[in-house]
Amino acid sequence: IYAGGTLSLLHAAVMARQYTRKVLVFDRHTPAQSTRDWNISHVELLKLADTGVFSASELDSVILRTYKTGWVEFYKPDGSQKRLYIQNVLDCAVDADLLLSMARDAVLSIPENRVLSQTSFTACYRFTDHIVVEVTDSEGKSYYYRAKVLVDMMGVRSPVAMQLNEGAPQTHVCPTVGTIASGFMDADFDTGEILASIAPADISSGTGKQFIWEGFPAKGNEYITYLFFYDEVDSKNDKSLLGLFETYFRTLPEYKKIGSDFRIHRPVYGIIPAYFHDGFSRTREIADDRIILFGDAASLGSPLTFCGFGSLVRNLHHLTADLDLALESNMLSKRDLEKISAYEPNVASMANLMKYMCFNAETDEPNFVNDLMNEVMVVLDELPERYRQAMFRDEMKIEELVIVMLRVAWRYPKVLKATWDKLGVAGSVGFVKNLAGWAFSSAR
Repeated sequence: IYAGGTLSLLHAAVMARQYTRKVLVFDRHTPAQSTRDWNISHVELLKLADTGVFSASELDSVILRTYKTGWVEFYKPDGSQKRLYIQNVLDCAVDADLLLSMARDAVLSIPENRVLSQTSFTACYRFTDHIVVEVTDSEGKSYYYRAKVLVDMMGVRSPVAMQLNEGAPQTHVCPTVGTIASGFMDADFDTGEILASIAPADISSGTGKQFIWEGFPAKGNEYITYLFFYDEVDSKNDKSLLGLFETYFRTLPEYKKIGSDFRIHRPVYGIIPAYFHDGFSRTREIADDRIILFGDAASLGSPLTFCGFGSLVRNLHHLTADLDLALESNMLSKRDLEKISAYEPNVASMANLMKYMCFNAETDEPNFVNDLMNEVMVVLDELPERYRQAMFRDEMKIEELVIVMLRVAWRYPKVLKATWDKLGVAGSVGFVKNLAGWAFSSAR
């Protein structure tokens, strides 16, 4: 049984079609409909063809647009910022709903499978040889379904993840809002703007926020723009999506020129979760007896680049094969299931860099995040192209990250004080633990 009906459909489709498992997917809204559209590299997307569920031509049909190049740029008051161009990174805009619909159809192509809409998770009850999931439909009527295992993919607000992690399923978040719109006067339809800041941090309230934009062409004359920021979950900042939408519409004309024919086709939004693993390996709870968490419910992806969709695609083969083996062997205890995860030691280590992008007016100068990231872009520009591609694909090797960090520290010594301010003793020790775990892992 899958709780949640977006990314879960990709996993369920593989379990149903490749491993002939009987599956039930339910969602409190409408399955196969996402509140965001996705970007991924073409090479990564085509990995879905290896599952046998999708053909290469079907995957090509979900690509709304392929970009020739992408760039990253962080604001400098004097205009001296470095625009870093990156090839073959997040260069495909994907029609999320079309891909999910194809996965849903693959699930339903087997008569015994079911996909339920307007169905909410209520509770689950574990027994020795099965689990019972209680759900409620739109009229408030309760139903009970029995399964071997519950796959929780209810996202960042999952009540199961909340309970397993003692009310603290994330340490950091990235609230994200935007629109799919048309009528921009300066949209470049051949280029993806992967990260773009246009001003210093906003220090008008809370501890301050460094807003970052993202812009990608979609189908036809449509263009996707996102506004987001990184933050600690317990900061004083307003992290509501409604509040962020207000900032988005107020500042959008500063990012893109709006023409007289400007039109919004639909909003896009979400909260990207992150978790700091204070140890040599994964420390977040992602499983219990007959319960396993994937996607944003597990919060194991990188909030910097390769978010939930990319993380699931990259790990889909072993997440499905390993779960099938666990089902076949009846190895469904917490100890067994927590071995099946999308945890990657390199991603966990790289996620520490997000802490430097969480602005804090008490310790940071207004342009600190921009200044630091600009130095990172300069360093990456001086290094072979594989360094920038690896960083923005979450494929960096530990020795490559060390080279980048040392060069940034040499160019921008303020990062040493920032490390103390941002990470402190405990956080710095945790970062070292992550690096050590990465260095001695098989994923090095």
